[in-house]
Amino acid sequence: MATFHAPFERIIRLSISEPIFDSAEPSAPARRPGPLSQLWRESKVEALIFFGLLLGLAWAPFWLGGNRITAWGINGVYFPTLTLLYECYLLTTGQPHPIGLRRLGAPATLFGLVLLWIGLQLAPTPPMLAHPIWGMAADALGQPIDGAISVNRGETLVSLIRLLTAASLFWLAVQLCRNSLRAHALLRAVSLIAAAYSAYAIILAAFFAGQIPPFDAPASGGFLRATFVNRNSFATYAGLGLVVTVALTLRLFRHEVPASAGLMRYRLTKFIEATGRRGWSLLGAGFVTVVALLGTVSRGGILATALGVFALLAMSFSRQQRRGGDRVEAVVFIAVALVASFMFFGDLIVGRMATSGLEDTSRISVYVVVMRSILDTPLLGFGYGTFADVFPMYRDQSIPVSGVWDKAHDSYLEIWQGLGLLFGSALILSVCWIAARCFRGALTRRRDATPALAATAASILVGAHALVDFSLQMEGVALTFLAILGAGAAQAESSLAVTSD
Repeated sequence: MATFHAPFERIIRLSISEPIFDSAEPSAPARRPGPLSQLWRESKVEALIFFGLLLGLAWAPFWLGGNRITAWGINGVYFPTLTLLYECYLLTTGQPHPIGLRRLGAPATLFGLVLLWIGLQLAPTPPMLAHPIWGMAADALGQPIDGAISVNRGETLVSLIRLLTAASLFWLAVQLCRNSLRAHALLRAVSLIAAAYSAYAIILAAFFAGQIPPFDAPASGGFLRATFVNRNSFATYAGLGLVVTVALTLRLFRHEVPASAGLMRYRLTKFIEATGRRGWSLLGAGFVTVVALLGTVSRGGILATALGVFALLAMSFSRQQRRGGDRVEAVVFIAVALVASFMFFGDLIVGRMATSGLEDTSRISVYVVVMRSILDTPLLGFGYGTFADVFPMYRDQSIPVSGVWDKAHDSYLEIWQGLGLLFGSALILSVCWIAARCFRGALTRRRDATPALAATAASILVGAHALVDFSLQMEGVALTFLAILGAGAAQAESSLAVTSD
C-alpha cells in the first residue's frame, strides 16, 4: 500500500512547493538575458573593445586578404590601439590582467628574444656580421654605407610591424576571452564571418566571373577565392571557419541532447529538435563554408582542413568516452554532412588530384634552393621577411624561368631563412607552446572546452598547410587564427584557477 501511494505523495509535495493551480494572475516567466545583454552588463568598456575586436576580424580579409600595404597600415594602427585602450582601462581601474604574463612565460620569453633579434638585424653592425651585399653596394656607390644583417631593412621593418600587430591581437584576445561568454561569442563571430565571405565567394564566381569588385585583381580561373588573391589562402581561411563551426555544432548537441546510453528514441527527438531550433544557423554556415572550400580546388587547403576537422572530432569523441557519455549521433551527423558535401561538390578537387597528384615539382625545387640558402648563414639569417630579395641570389636552372617567386610556399623555411635556425625555431616554438596548452585544456577541461578544442584543431590546420603554402603570411588568415588561438589559450584552464597577475 505504501508503494502504491508513493507517486501520489510525490505529486502532493510538488504541488505544495510549486502550486499547479493559482487563483492569482500568473506572473510572466523571467526572461534570461541574451549573450549580448550579458556582455554589455559586465563591463561596457570591455564590451566596446571586444566588439571592436570582432569588427577588426570582419575587416581583416576584406582588402585582398589583408595582403596589401594599405591593409597592413590600417591593421598596424587599429589592433595595437585597441590593445592600448584595454591596457589603459585596466590601469585606470586598478584591475589585474585576467591572464597574467607568468601564465604565458615561456612563449612570451621566446617571442621577446625574437623581437630583440629582429632589432639587431635592423641595427648597423660591424662588417664581419653585416651581409656582404652592403659592402658591394658601398663599392658601387663609392661611399661608405652602414651594413646590417638584414639584406633589406625596409622589408624587415614592415615584417616586424606586422608581427607586432598579430601579437597585439593575440594578447587582447587572451585577456578578453578569459570570460567564457566572450570566448564563445568570438568563435560564433568567426563562424559567421567566414560563412559570409564564403557566400560572397560563391556570388563572385556566379555573377562576376571571379573578379573582386572594387579591387583590381587577376582572374581566378573559375576557382572560388572570395576577397583573397590566392585561392589557397582563402581555402585556409574557410577551413578555419569550418573548424570553428563544427566545434560550435558539437557543443550545441552536447548541451541539447542527453548523454545517457538509453532512451534512443528520446535522444533522437532532442537531436532533431536542437537541429531545427538552434542548430540551423550553424549547419547553414557550415554548408556554405564547405561549398566555398571545395570550390577553391586547393589540394593543400582541403586536405589540411580535413586533418583539422578529423582532429577535432577525435578529441571530442575521446572526451565523451572518458566521461562516460555517448553522443555518437552528433559525430555521425557531422561526418555524413561533410562526406555528402564532398560527394556533391568535390569532383573538381578529386579530378585535380588525379591529374596533378599531390606533389609540385617546382615547389620541391624551390624548397631545395631555400634550404641551401639557409645553410649559408644558419645562425644570422638574411633578415626577417626578406625572401623576395634573397631568393633571386640562389635561383638556378632547376626552377623554370617563367614566374616570380616572392614566397617560398613554406612558411617554416621562410622563417628560418629570415631569422636563422635558432631564432626562427624560437618563433615557431612559441606558437607551438600555446597550441600545446590549448591541446592540454581540450582534453582535461570538464566545461567550456570548445575554445580549446577549436584552437587545437585550427593550429593543426594552419600548421599543416604552412608546410606547402604561405597562407599564414596573409593577415586575413593570420589574425583570424591568432584570435581563435587566443580564445583557446584563455579557456585552457579551469575558471576556478587563479590566472590573473
